[in-house]
Amino acid sequence: MSNSNPVSSASQAAIPTAGQVLEKLFTTTHRLHLLFEARLAEYGLPAFITGPRLRFLVTVAEAGTIRMGDMAVRSGIAPRTVTQFADALEQERLLLRLPDPEDRRSTLLRLTDKALPLMDRARSAMKESAEQVLGHLEPDKREQFHALLLLLGAAPAADAE
Repeated sequence: MSNSNPVSSASQAAIPTAGQVLEKLFTTTHRLHLLFEARLAEYGLPAFITGPRLRFLVTVAEAGTIRMGDMAVRSGIAPRTVTQFADALEQERLLLRLPDPEDRRSTLLRLTDKALPLMDRARSAMKESAEQVLGHLEPDKREQFHALLLLLGAAPAADAE
């Protein structure tokens, strides 16, 4: 007499491994990134406004003005990367670097007037992309998905051990 339960074995086989889930997350993220980049182009945003640069600009826009060091912390990126983004966006005349009146060793970032209409178009593109990707999900499924993303984002990093 066998102790194996065929229903239990079948349901276990259907459960994806952590590696399979991560692989699906990466491929889905890549597909969504391409879709978003295409939507930005449809809205007439220049090709140099990539997803990461747009997130950078959005963070500056939300802050009004922000120290470069605070930008690194808030964005979770290295200070060197903040400098690279600031260099590129300043060259495109979308970002200003200003002396910090409270700390002369610090530099503040602020959007230029040229950036504001681009940000409006980018927000429209983001909203439309979000609806295209997530609009078909029922509210409870969207809530579950959001909760899972928060849980995944809060998982301890390997280097935090």
